[in-house]
Amino acid sequence: MSVYSPSIEKLIESFEKLPSIGHKTAQRLAFYMLNQTDEEIKEFTDSITNAKKNLKFCKECFFTSDTDPCYICSNPKRDHSTICVVEDVKDVIAMERTHEYSGVYHVLHGSISPMKGIGPNDIKVKELLNRVMTGEIKEIILATNPRVEGEATAMYISKLVKPMGVKTTRIARGIPIGGDLEYTDEVTLTKALEGRSEI
Repeated sequence: MSVYSPSIEKLIESFEKLPSIGHKTAQRLAFYMLNQTDEEIKEFTDSITNAKKNLKFCKECFFTSDTDPCYICSNPKRDHSTICVVEDVKDVIAMERTHEYSGVYHVLHGSISPMKGIGPNDIKVKELLNRVMTGEIKEIILATNPRVEGEATAMYISKLVKPMGVKTTRIARGIPIGGDLEYTDEVTLTKALEGRSEI
């Protein structure tokens, strides 16, 4: 039987649903929030509500943004002839932290995984091919995560794109197998970008 009231228990359970949050951390967060003023709580909940309401996917690259197109796609200083293909929105943020990449992105929102029933039609592959078919793309950098699913997705895309005459590269293996881009440090990501190779 819980020592907490049902309201506090529910709040703790809500925090436990967040990634990487265990029971003790959830307890600390719950009591931290309960010690905030009503104004601070309202500001916090409003920021979540507003983000959920205002954020949308860019119709060009499928990155999350307040604007459409996103700030990356609408930036004339970016190299729009180079597309870095990533699995997730968080991977764009990881790549941007390197300050080494000046092209644009394409977020797949997943990777091919037959074991999970995810095929090419379940992620944004068709939309990527539509961008390539404009004839303005010179290079596709495949920066999917170095796991079995990411490798399979990269190979699948490269087989579709290469016949179109577009240079297709894969980021170098500076990122450990089984790792995620969002947890990779800037130096490793920079080296991976610099050492990418054509596939």
